[in-house]
Amino acid sequence: MIKSIAIGSFDGIHLAHQELIKRVDGVVVIERGFATLTPGWKRSIYTNKATFFYLFEKIKHLTPQEFIELLNSHFPNLQKIVVGYDFKFGLNASGNIELLKELFSGTVEVVDEVKVDRISVHSKVIREFIKSSNIKMANKLLGRNYRVDGKHIRGLGLGSKELVPTINLKVINYTLPNGVFAINATINGKKYRAVCFIGHRESIDNSFSVEFHILDEFKDDIKGKIWVEFIEFIRYNNKFNNLNELKKQIEKDIEVARLVISN
Repeated sequence: MIKSIAIGSFDGIHLAHQELIKRVDGVVVIERGFATLTPGWKRSIYTNKATFFYLFEKIKHLTPQEFIELLNSHFPNLQKIVVGYDFKFGLNASGNIELLKELFSGTVEVVDEVKVDRISVHSKVIREFIKSSNIKMANKLLGRNYRVDGKHIRGLGLGSKELVPTINLKVINYTLPNGVFAINATINGKKYRAVCFIGHRESIDNSFSVEFHILDEFKDDIKGKIWVEFIEFIRYNNKFNNLNELKKQIEKDIEVARLVISN
């Protein structure tokens, strides 16, 4: 029985979102299709609370009063709504917190702005940290290591022949960093230490690639999705004069990744 809900877009389920979620029985996600930290249903992975998705396109025409009536009809035992300090709702975002308190007969709890290191915790802020490859700060604001999933695809085959063997991924709908990272890769439900490259392969064919080299022994066939968990940034993408230079740098990256993940 759902007696309390938190409402928001919840892209990332970051530290500020968690402040809302920990106070309720259920989570109402307004799905706009713009989530790139935890797209779609994957938001439910990061909470043990019941999660309900409302498509924005289906409810954007509702007035504030109609939206509250919809919630009351879907949650007949609703007694409390928890929202963030900047919450807006209803047609053209015309409803604010004061109106919410007028329209809803139960308790409205408002969670104040959450800051980490004097930085306001917002999904858009985390996206910018990821785009600039500042994984350390992104992870800090998320309250967990940033994760993406992807499908295994065939690569050029050059790694196994000339460099080091890698697993190539097709990753869609996620904000991605650029460079080389120490990661954990989950394959067939098992976690492996790895070093990951994301960006344009400037020293080879200039095509965009997401690929990683596993540091541990790996002999399994790959089935299903692969999850990549970003631990730490190692370096930005560089262009090398030849494959020998690139291979030497990759060997250095591997040693750094081993050290980082071991610590």
